[in-house]
Amino acid sequence: MKRELSSVGLEHLPYKQRVVGSIPTVPTGGIIEKLVIPFYSYLMAFTYILYSYTLNKYYIGSTHNTMEERLEKHLTNHDGFTAKAKDWKVVYTEHFDAYEKAAEKEKSIKGWKSRKMIEKLIKSLNALV
Repeated sequence: MKRELSSVGLEHLPYKQRVVGSIPTVPTGGIIEKLVIPFYSYLMAFTYILYSYTLNKYYIGSTHNTMEERLEKHLTNHDGFTAKAKDWKVVYTEHFDAYEKAAEKEKSIKGWKSRKMIEKLIKSLNALV
């Protein structure tokens, strides 16, 4: 295997490594990708609430993607609850340092089973803005 100089100066790397922001990118399908990418994806997590005017319903979820990526997935063709409408808007987000915490918050909100409590949570966020 021919070893190449990486862009970060580590000659022992068996591939060229680029740095985008502070997260190194690696070739797809490698062991490094399987270890590094999932680790960094858990540094950013959100609990979110979407609202559809068409359905007059809320959708509660959590993600380790960006909110833009997640909303785009909800608005594209797919099977599931959010496929019923194409007018979903983000009305609430909360950032967490670990996906597990975001998922716990999602479960907690869903456990309320109360539209009034959800709307109170959304209003409390808007009061801060």
